[in-house]
Amino acid sequence: MTFETVENVLNIQTDAIMTLAMAAILLLIGYAVKNRVTFLSKYCIPAPVIGGFIFMFVTFAGYTTKTFTFSFTNTFQDPFMLAFFTTVGLGASLSLLKKGGILLIVYWLCAGVISVFQNLIGIGVGTLVGLEAPYALLSSAIAMIGGHGAAGSYGSTFESLGYSAAMGVGAAAATFGLISGVLVGGPLGRYLIVKYDLKPEEKQINYDDIKSVNAATGEKLSSLDIIKNVVVIIVCMAVGTMVSSWIGNLIGMSFPNYVGAMFVAVVVRNLNDHFHLYRFSFPLVDGIGDVMLNLYLALALMTLKLWELAALMGGVLLIVLCQVVFIVAVSYFVIFRILGKNYDAAVMCSGLCGHGLGATPTAIVNMTAVTERYGMSSRAFMVVPIVGAFLVDMIYQPQTIAFIKFFVPAASSMVGN
Repeated sequence: MTFETVENVLNIQTDAIMTLAMAAILLLIGYAVKNRVTFLSKYCIPAPVIGGFIFMFVTFAGYTTKTFTFSFTNTFQDPFMLAFFTTVGLGASLSLLKKGGILLIVYWLCAGVISVFQNLIGIGVGTLVGLEAPYALLSSAIAMIGGHGAAGSYGSTFESLGYSAAMGVGAAAATFGLISGVLVGGPLGRYLIVKYDLKPEEKQINYDDIKSVNAATGEKLSSLDIIKNVVVIIVCMAVGTMVSSWIGNLIGMSFPNYVGAMFVAVVVRNLNDHFHLYRFSFPLVDGIGDVMLNLYLALALMTLKLWELAALMGGVLLIVLCQVVFIVAVSYFVIFRILGKNYDAAVMCSGLCGHGLGATPTAIVNMTAVTERYGMSSRAFMVVPIVGAFLVDMIYQPQTIAFIKFFVPAASSMVGN
């Protein structure tokens, strides 16, 4: 960490390790505050969100008073996200995927249809307020479902076409979505559970042996077993990145690294189930994933700059506000009922708000905050990560490209044919 005063403003620069250490401390602060503030616990606000928000307002105070600023080296955020999705993939045994059944398909289709409506909302509201189509689309499914990665990828394409504010608009919209996703998801799930007096099922038909599939054997893992599990995670991350790069070259546009990593991890898990190549430990892998998820979100929120949301002024701000209202309303009035109007449906709606406005890690954090208070939902934790991290892209990406080709003809050659 270095300190430098420039024009009476203290600039605090942190290297990658110090940035990570600060995020870790903020995560613990978040848990401590949540345990002491009834409101935060009651409404299922995730701990990394609390810690990250506290620091966001600290940096905002420094910016507005022109007394101090932070310059972070945020090296670990993307690898942590990649590691988290890899652990999700390693938890996807084929026997569990089969158990998703009709619920998995229904939730997937719901998420896909929502992504279409998000683009329709963006184009519709953008047309009403006179906002150019690229900016409207960057405020829609691209940023809401694709997150910062997709916003950066598509934003770069639009900037090359002359839309100079595209990167800023995309990043700001994704930031607003991420913040909104973690603020509305937990409270919505909690409200549904309390209003309808929902309880988790003691025995879930076709899901009651989920825990047995990934259960610990009771035997202590050797040091070599632990190393093998960690090595597999790292190798899946590396190979998955290569797979995503190949797919990106094939389709002519950026393809998320985490999708390739998750796919490779699913393949490795099921090959290992069949051939027993190494002693897989789900509790170990799941624990690693939980740490990666929480640190990822703490890093993401800690390094956000609230003042950069100024790019959301005017029509863009109106669109993203409409997106938030839409996802909450459709989750409450439609999706909750389609999914069965039960405890699992309530938890899944909290997850839908997460990956429908921000990112799949946000969905997991939302559901974790709800289930820590009210009880486990095996269905939700099996279905939501798979759809949010991978399956929804199969609908959201093609239809978004179709919207771009129709409303931004000059971009057609740059997003694939």
